[in-house]
Amino acid sequence: VETLDKINGNTMWKDACQKEIDLLQEYKCFEDAGKYTPTPRGYQRIKLIWVFDVKQDLRRRARLVAGGHMTEPIKESSYSGVVSLRSFRICIFLGELNGLKVSSADISSAYLEAYTQEKVVFTAGEEFGDLHGHTLIIVKALYGLRSSGKRFNERISDTLRDIGFWPSYADSEVWMREHNGHYEYVCLYVDDLAVMAEKPSDVYKLLRDVGKYKLREEEGISYHIGGDFFRDPDGTLCYGAKTYIKRMLANYERMFGTMPKEYNSPLDAGDHPELDTSEFLDNDGIKKYQSIIGALQWAVSLCRYDINCAVMTMGRFRTAPRKGHLERLKRIVGYLKKYDMGAIRFRTCEPDYSHLPEPNVDWTYAVYGKVQEQIPPDIPKPLGKTVVLTCYVDANLMHDMVTGRSAMGILHMLNQTPVDSTSKRQDTVETATYGSEFIAARVATEQIMDLRNTLRYFGVPVEERTYMFGDNNSVVTSSTLPHSVLKKRHQLLAYHRVREAIASRILRFHHIPGTENPADVLTKNLSHSVAWPLLKPFLFWAGDMGNANLE
Repeated sequence: VETLDKINGNTMWKDACQKEIDLLQEYKCFEDAGKYTPTPRGYQRIKLIWVFDVKQDLRRRARLVAGGHMTEPIKESSYSGVVSLRSFRICIFLGELNGLKVSSADISSAYLEAYTQEKVVFTAGEEFGDLHGHTLIIVKALYGLRSSGKRFNERISDTLRDIGFWPSYADSEVWMREHNGHYEYVCLYVDDLAVMAEKPSDVYKLLRDVGKYKLREEEGISYHIGGDFFRDPDGTLCYGAKTYIKRMLANYERMFGTMPKEYNSPLDAGDHPELDTSEFLDNDGIKKYQSIIGALQWAVSLCRYDINCAVMTMGRFRTAPRKGHLERLKRIVGYLKKYDMGAIRFRTCEPDYSHLPEPNVDWTYAVYGKVQEQIPPDIPKPLGKTVVLTCYVDANLMHDMVTGRSAMGILHMLNQTPVDSTSKRQDTVETATYGSEFIAARVATEQIMDLRNTLRYFGVPVEERTYMFGDNNSVVTSSTLPHSVLKKRHQLLAYHRVREAIASRILRFHHIPGTENPADVLTKNLSHSVAWPLLKPFLFWAGDMGNANLE
């Protein structure tokens, strides 16, 4: 530290270290066992490690971290969950739907709020001043200990219960409480909180008063868990990844010494990377490949489902990539560089399906009988506005030319908001489009059932029917007509799963042209001219989707 400060001509690193020591002493993280005291019985002696960071505003941050890797594995579970990004998007949507304010905050020095149950000590260094050489017992959940995440999660969970929230069965890190005819939500991602409430400031005040936490809060929400939040001119809340892409590009430049070329599509239309015969990458190339594919997968998780198919396709080569595969990853990054403004819009208006014909069929004498949807008996009372679920599904026969496997794509919407997507190679080889499309419809149906119950456990009134759209007319007809006959026996379970959901009035399955199916971008490498009309209304159009210029 002294050497660094001497080179820089200041004391910024020394000051950062002293600030960290003062903070640890303020939180009373240690108990003094005496100078040169041997390790107490039943305790483990470890080392503490300094971790240094330079913030974006050039502030120096020093953190003293426990060497938890030096301790014996603990017998209890140390797992501490975080809110899933799907649940997070759903809660943001519900906040906008019910007129709540969406806000974010983080808890300062969160782990130091909790006590550890691990028995560990260390010898204080010179930075501890008068305690230099003393054996200090760690009593707080210091960063780096195996169980610190779990201890803090228990602490914040107790506080949330004390102020009237309870965890949802659908996601234990989504906390909810009833308030004025709707539910309010708190989403936990370690020490980062997203709050959807009438007055988020009231929730923060309770956390300060009851839990004694030190909070840094935002008036609204601008950046959370890697995603950017902003509002379109019409007031629609948007969730993008521009900041994340900017950081990805900075890492790219450090790797390759240059910025990527810009492209109009993630991969060339009809490209088959599995047929690439270029030479394999060396160890350095493999590390770069794995780093980029991991970064791209997180961009997909945030909101950029437009690269989902390309990333799924390239992900299978992560253990033995070729030079041509790395060039394709560079192309995907170049596409994000050009179209970094893509963002999910939280549009809460219900879609208008009044033009769709109501099926005039009688399932009474079908093999399913008078089947009904099984609604869990322990769901909370439905409150707030009703939500309409829409699903788009597609499959691409023989997407993988080597294994013969098809790809399937599924896009889930709440009202007019995309909240989840799937792009995946199917587990079986299908010999006809009909089979691959039916497998995709079966997976989509199961995901719909899960999403419906997730919403119910969040206290949401769910519209009786979910609308599913696919572009294979044969599959739609086989699914929706009671007297249809299955001719391929190996598709029996997929066939009956979809049909039973339709018979129980959970699902309405309608045909749309392939040129209008947004799920197409999740199964095929499309040219810009083909993909753009399917993406623009959802990721790039500011305003009413019905007015989007699709040319």
